[in-house]
Amino acid sequence: MRRTSRKKRSTLADRAIAASAALILGGGGLVAVNVYASAGEGPSGSPPTRTQNAGRQLSTIDCPEAVNGLPEVPDQARGEVDRELAAMDTQITDAYRQFADRKEQIARDPGLAENAVLGPLRGKRAASLDRIGIAIGRVAERPEGLESLAGCSLRADDDQGRDPNAGQGQDPGDQEPGGQDPGQGEDPGQDPGDQDPGQGEDPGQGRGGNGPEAADFVDIRSVRPDADRPRKRRGASRGSFTTDCGRNENGKFNPDNVIVAPGVSNGAHHMHDYVGNQANDAFASDDDLADGATTCRNQGDRSTYYWPVLRLQNGQDEDDVDADGGGRDQNTGEIQTPSRVTLKFVGSPVGRVTAMPRFLRIITGDAKAFTNGDANANASWSCTGFEDRQVKDKYPICPEGSQVVRTFAFQNCWDGQNTDSANHRTHVAFARDDGRCPSGFRAVPQLVQRIVYDVPPGPGFAVDSFPEQLHNPVTDHGDFINVFDERLMRNMVRCINDGRRCR
Repeated sequence: MRRTSRKKRSTLADRAIAASAALILGGGGLVAVNVYASAGEGPSGSPPTRTQNAGRQLSTIDCPEAVNGLPEVPDQARGEVDRELAAMDTQITDAYRQFADRKEQIARDPGLAENAVLGPLRGKRAASLDRIGIAIGRVAERPEGLESLAGCSLRADDDQGRDPNAGQGQDPGDQEPGGQDPGQGEDPGQDPGDQDPGQGEDPGQGRGGNGPEAADFVDIRSVRPDADRPRKRRGASRGSFTTDCGRNENGKFNPDNVIVAPGVSNGAHHMHDYVGNQANDAFASDDDLADGATTCRNQGDRSTYYWPVLRLQNGQDEDDVDADGGGRDQNTGEIQTPSRVTLKFVGSPVGRVTAMPRFLRIITGDAKAFTNGDANANASWSCTGFEDRQVKDKYPICPEGSQVVRTFAFQNCWDGQNTDSANHRTHVAFARDDGRCPSGFRAVPQLVQRIVYDVPPGPGFAVDSFPEQLHNPVTDHGDFINVFDERLMRNMVRCINDGRRCR
């Protein structure tokens, strides 16, 4: 049975903009160029290649990822810098909408992209980067060279590194349970699009022409099972601690991200599922989270766990069709409530773990991996009954009676000092291939999220994404803020280090 979360929509309704209609793109089959924007890393400032782009199905705006080019941001400037970075995401989203509105004109005259969209976008980015420099300069030495991050160019889809073999040669199993080399064992002759999607949509372009594509899906039965996982060594912390926080049955959603864009409504440009802490929105402070209600059975866990919603691409509107994060940001279709969510904390394969600090923030995966590249991609997909087969860059097509499984294994090493960092990554890390943390880091309990969905067989679903990321599966990601009380955290650490399984 399909499970949709149609009950409580107050959060979505509050954000709906009644005067605005959802932007729906036409299919790409009749248009030479179906253009979209991206926030990827790459060459900046170069003009579009007209003759090349005019004959290709997809083009993208290629902009450097500004946060990766910033020096260490002083705490006093962090709020203003985060707001400007969120504004730069909005600028790219707006550019995507302009491309979509003018796609037929751009197909005839690609120079229009430079004159009407790319030029103004560069100007807006330059202004935001200047304000970032001023904010940092008030409390520290102003960084030089930020203007180099303003440049954006039009680039064809097949130039942006969307390699169907991306990720081969990596062993995600070294970093996360159940990981595998994406693409291994896939039958290159198989076209998932040949299967009946059963959703009334074109699986080659998704609803509205902005993804996912048929190539984003793979029949799980064609994926080679994983190799044996590395064994844990003597002294490993073999226990586990599972917290039950429900499946978001009450329908808490918003398009905010308090980690990446605090104080900015619709900072994510896509809708999140939330379990655990119910106070989480863009404006939630640590005190708000500490005092917030929780859906977790153990009230000592007020942590917040969130991830992009999964939707059916079935032509049916959701209540957020006219809202930020929903239809206004190219995320359409019925939101699916998971059939099961498991939140488990596990130990280190080589030693004991120490307690996480309260309010530690961790993001795993990369919401912009379609354009940034897959260096930080970290979601894994499979099907019930086939979980020895995992893929990172495809959505799985599960056989009848099997359910879609989505797994995140979070970073398991902490720098011992910071609960966050300017790029929201460098204060935490994955253990090395030998299971040990990098120098200066200590092992902490590793959160492993397993989210299961009962959806119709076939390629008729996708996770929400930034519009320019085209709902590609490699963009999947998860977010966590630790709000365990100190007593429960101590119990978790003791349980894991003692080798027990606790709930």
